[in-house]
Amino acid sequence: EVQLVESGGGTVQPGGSLRLSCVASGFIFSYIPMTWVRQAPGQDLEWVSTIWTSGSTEYSDSVKGRFTISRDDDKNSLYLQMDDLKTEDTATYHCVAAGRAGSTTPGATMGQGIQVTVSA
Repeated sequence: EVQLVESGGGTVQPGGSLRLSCVASGFIFSYIPMTWVRQAPGQDLEWVSTIWTSGSTEYSDSVKGRFTISRDDDKNSLYLQMDDLKTEDTATYHCVAAGRAGSTTPGATMGQGIQVTVSA
């Protein structure tokens, strides 16, 4: 059974930092590109960042320079270091076992999500 379990969310003030983690099981993690997406209340899923099996990374313009995606294939884990957080980063964050194109499609394999709230 494929499982993705996120952790590390919470509430921080603007300018603060959080580190999200996602532990994967049920598939060969090192073979799959991994992605973080997010969903704010009342809005569609938004692609945030992808890391390919080669280690190359992509970021949306809204988080570029503030967020860093990484992976540890030995630990079947995906991470998202989020710095200089803004109120508009408030959302539920999901890790997805897919590249950028497949990450927001119906049926994408994603975790339950973890809440990130940025508030003064």
